[in-house]
Amino acid sequence: MSVIHNKKLIRALNGETLSKPPFWFMRQAGRYLPEYRKVRSTSKNFLNMCYTPDLAVEVTMQPLERLKTDAAIMFSDILVIPDALGQKVEFIEGFGPVLEPIRTVGEIDKLDISSLHDHLSPVYEILERLFKEISETTTLIGFAGAPWTLAIYMVEGKGGTECGTARVWAYKDPEGFQKLIDLLIQAVSIYLIKQVESGAEALQLFDSWAGVLSEDQYQRWIIEPNKKIVENVRAAHPDIPIIGFPRNAGSKYESFAIETKMNGLSIDHSVGLEWARDHLQSVTCVQGNLDNHTLLAGGDALDNSVYKILDTLSGGPFIFNLGHGVLPSTPPENVERVAELIRNWSE
Repeated sequence: MSVIHNKKLIRALNGETLSKPPFWFMRQAGRYLPEYRKVRSTSKNFLNMCYTPDLAVEVTMQPLERLKTDAAIMFSDILVIPDALGQKVEFIEGFGPVLEPIRTVGEIDKLDISSLHDHLSPVYEILERLFKEISETTTLIGFAGAPWTLAIYMVEGKGGTECGTARVWAYKDPEGFQKLIDLLIQAVSIYLIKQVESGAEALQLFDSWAGVLSEDQYQRWIIEPNKKIVENVRAAHPDIPIIGFPRNAGSKYESFAIETKMNGLSIDHSVGLEWARDHLQSVTCVQGNLDNHTLLAGGDALDNSVYKILDTLSGGPFIFNLGHGVLPSTPPENVERVAELIRNWSE
């Protein structure tokens, strides 16, 4: 067995049930860590940090040293794709991302995929350097936003909305909206393929806004684009494990897992553990799903939640993670506590 295929996280994604599950945390490199905040203070803005390999590599490594996680996920952001396509993207401190909204097919036509690899070359360098620096037991994860979620930011111009502008466009002019989705399928596919060539050993697709869609929209804008990306990536790299995360999809997680044929499915904290065990683990490796507010709270509530997840999901292919990213105000010792509980857990 090769070193890569013997890594715990890869083994779980390949369908193996392990006596002690691998773990990592979404946003494990982030503002809750004082060492991260120190590095962040040296960069003029967030995007600059994402495109500066020295800084991105350093903050990616920080949680590995502190938490001894089984995976390193490269430090970046899903919005580097619209940025690379030529849309104006800014991150405003205390507010979040702000984009110049795209509202017409004519504005879609102005986006340019031709320089995507050149624009994102710092990301590929980050992966190349991380591949050399992380331990031989740690899996390097690359990632991207899925087309629907990227389209939400690109059309609405920000996060934290009801996604109404994008959803109405998708209903009133589905062919026009499809043009944006198709461009994003192409961009995300070639981006992820290049990530694998740069050292990524597993990939995660974040579809953070999947939960706002009705069932008919969900099939067209979530399942089909994710499925096409998986097919495109596997045509180039047949063995690369891929994790999907259609957040807040509820019972539609099951159809996503079956139809996209991803190796892993990340689930949010609202998904019932027994339901996930009974409906998802027979189809795919389940990743999740500790409530990040329980992580923030700590104490007995945190310990009990961790044990319940471990007891319920460790009987099948499983990766311990959160239902969403670590919140900035989370005490680092709470995250360390979860790592300790997992390492010391026994069935």
